Amino acid sequence: MNEPERRKLVLLGAGKIGAHIAKHWVAKGVGKVLIADQSADRLKSLERQLSLIAKNDTREVFSIEVADVSNREVLKRLLKDAVLVVSACSFQLNQAIAEVALNTGCSYFDLTEDVATTKLIKTLAAKAKPGQIFMPQCGLAPGFIGILANHLAKGFDELDFVKMRVGALPLYPSNMMMYNLTWSTDGLINEYCNACEAIVDGKVRALQPLEGLERFSMDGVDYEAFNTSGGLGTLCETFEGKLNRLDYKTVRYDGHCHLMKFLTQSLRLGQRRELLKDILEKAVPMTLQDVVLVFCSVAGYIDGKYVQNTNARKIYHGQLYGESWSSIQLTTASGLAAVVDLHLEGKLPTQGFVSQEAVAYEDFIENRFGSVYQVNKEGQ
Repeated sequence: MNEPERRKLVLLGAGKIGAHIAKHWVAKGVGKVLIADQSADRLKSLERQLSLIAKNDTREVFSIEVADVSNREVLKRLLKDAVLVVSACSFQLNQAIAEVALNTGCSYFDLTEDVATTKLIKTLAAKAKPGQIFMPQCGLAPGFIGILANHLAKGFDELDFVKMRVGALPLYPSNMMMYNLTWSTDGLINEYCNACEAIVDGKVRALQPLEGLERFSMDGVDYEAFNTSGGLGTLCETFEGKLNRLDYKTVRYDGHCHLMKFLTQSLRLGQRRELLKDILEKAVPMTLQDVVLVFCSVAGYIDGKYVQNTNARKIYHGQLYGESWSSIQLTTASGLAAVVDLHLEGKLPTQGFVSQEAVAYEDFIENRFGSVYQVNKEGQ
């Protein structure tokens, strides 16, 4: 692998999460980072922030470029001589980016929760060159939750069920939805409207979004959880036929699911997603004061005894590199930065498609970026 100061890493997209991946990389000197986005204003703001982070580094550690990353010829130029590319763009652009990455020989990572996009990328990965990997669905969910679930499952002789529950929630909910926007609105709508994979009675099934409502308490707070799309990553393929039940649900405060069903199903806004996006972004404010809740429970047999093992944690918003980061920015950007780090260190498979469950939990949690998942106290 190239020396850090010489290897070229390309980051496409400088939005809510992409900008924070760039800050991680520049702060830690991962390599020479090229950040491309179609918004000149967004890049100009990010350039100021990165310059402050890199002020004591005399090397040229980053560059920016205003570019149309939907243009394949532009992509070819951006990816020339790069060791890897990260797509922090909308999932609609990922197939083209992955195809250009394949042809240029660089490895590919993304943050998508879109199941169809991941299947396309997996097909492309079959043509990867030695040393070239394709690793979609990095981040929180899918991402870390799959790493954690697989880690817990390894402790059992025979599995019964795996339950995965994740939520990014405002600390101070003050509207009827009991929710604030914290990340991609397109991704949120996908989760609420697309079919949800699960394993039921040992077989992969498609479940309806916003169904399977359940309620639970954690640290004295009442929550609800319901089916959403994309959070399982490739775990259904990994565990089909090996357990009875595997499912993923999004966590929210009580009452949120009912209102989202009214919007997406009763008013049929799930069929008019651009309108739904416009409504949400103009009516529901974003916040940096949030908390990520991760809850994974596995049951099965150990030495002939039926046992359940649960791992739960909360990651709060905090300060990093002299600025405020929301918990969803911390967890998502750090999740991706960690697996890229592990790839550069030679701790992942070296060719083809790499799933999240291929990552060793110990390697991830001890990584300089992945260690944020150890945090369980507000503000630290």
